[in-house]
Amino acid sequence: MTRILVFSTLYPNAAQPNHGVFVENRLRHTLALGGLDAAVLAPVPYFPFSHSVFGRYAAFAAVPKRETRHGLEIRHPRYAIVPRIDGGLTPWLLYRAALPIARRMQAEGRRFDVIDAHYFYPDGVAAAALGRALDIPVVITGRGTDLTLIPQSAGPRARILGAANEASAMVTVCEDLMHRLTALGADPNRTLVLRNGVDLELFSPGDRNAARSALGLTHFTLLSVGALIPRKGHDLIIRALAACPDCHLLIAGSGPLRAELERLAASQGVVERVRFLGDVPHKRLPEFYRAADVMVLASSREGWANVLLEAMACGTPVVATDVNGTAEALRSDVAGRLMPQRTSESLVETLNLLRRNMPRREDTRRYAEQFGWQIIARANKALLVAVAEAGRAGRESAAPVETARAVLAADLPGQAGVERDDH
Repeated sequence: MTRILVFSTLYPNAAQPNHGVFVENRLRHTLALGGLDAAVLAPVPYFPFSHSVFGRYAAFAAVPKRETRHGLEIRHPRYAIVPRIDGGLTPWLLYRAALPIARRMQAEGRRFDVIDAHYFYPDGVAAAALGRALDIPVVITGRGTDLTLIPQSAGPRARILGAANEASAMVTVCEDLMHRLTALGADPNRTLVLRNGVDLELFSPGDRNAARSALGLTHFTLLSVGALIPRKGHDLIIRALAACPDCHLLIAGSGPLRAELERLAASQGVVERVRFLGDVPHKRLPEFYRAADVMVLASSREGWANVLLEAMACGTPVVATDVNGTAEALRSDVAGRLMPQRTSESLVETLNLLRRNMPRREDTRRYAEQFGWQIIARANKALLVAVAEAGRAGRESAAPVETARAVLAADLPGQAGVERDDH
């Protein structure tokens, strides 16, 4: 039995059920293979007030200190935060919050063979320190901004590389992030690409007519899913809507830009064709994916965008900006189209191109089936077990990553990978 301590601030909780659900999903599918045991340390920023007037900070106060999700024990130690200020303190504060809890768990009889950390900074840096203190090998997964934006600052960049050098293995969720990590100086021989998967049972085509009827949809409908923040590009889609008079738009997500986006819709004369859905529980997202005609992702950066796979698994093609791992997800015209530029004009042109040759929804679904969780889970289990067996003394070895790559190589030939058709 290999015993895993999962460490990340990106993990769902009772107050934030959609937060970091991709971390939970990979863990759950890996544990389902058997032979593993896990507990989760998911630190939460300390905030004393839970009243809604404090916005997103209020959710931190509402997170329980301890809970159980899907049979897994989860603890949420609190760590101090100073908004807009880091100075290298956050990894240390995370480490100081987690260490006594981890030691207490060990005193209670919980033993751990490997730390499975997610998000390189500050989480991975803190996890590396935790591994040193507990004498446990560490695997760190890079997921997006931690390798695209944060390393632009010299201090975090140096700490990320330091954690990478200490880790027994590193994982990235797309090839683009792997190249960025190794460009920082990380060892490519100890780095593995494990893309996020998609739950093919939850995200399925279902009854499209019923889904559209339940939402009152009668027009060609676009769907945008993501927090209402600048990098998600909801504003680009609203502006594009002005040039697509027969299209309506659903936006699933919440965030600080809602009022600004509502004003933009009014100024563009499309307010009657835009519906803000607010936060949608993860399990309800399939209803919206299958009801939409096209899912649009206009982000300025993404590691591996789960919403792309979720939409395609429901049979809905996508239009997306060509950033980071997006091109790795869209390798066929049955999946959708990439925008050559991140502008509303390019979005309109790409959408029109897709609409002139819309793929069959069953073909889009079939394409998505190559991204199920099973392959990822098997490779992830192989990696964690190999790292645990090697122990901290093997952190300079490429053997655990080679073991996981062998599992991927054995599985991938049986998958229905579809190459892009540019004709």
